[in-house]
Amino acid sequence: MATYTCAKCGMSVNMTCATCDKELVHDSITTDTGVQVAVSKCPDGHGMIKSPQCCAQDMSCEI
Repeated sequence: MATYTCAKCGMSVNMTCATCDKELVHDSITTDTGVQVAVSKCPDGHGMIKSPQCCAQDMSCEI
């Protein structure tokens, strides 16, 4: 499971898809402007979200 952790305070979260209850997987996408953005994706294709933030910064994910 992709576990996201805040580098500042140490809080961690795990996420699942509400449609199929499968664990979201860490990935990244490249925007039209060439910026790489961390995302969490449903392995069954139900969608993706931008990876979470905590303490006003992106949380990291160890793969």
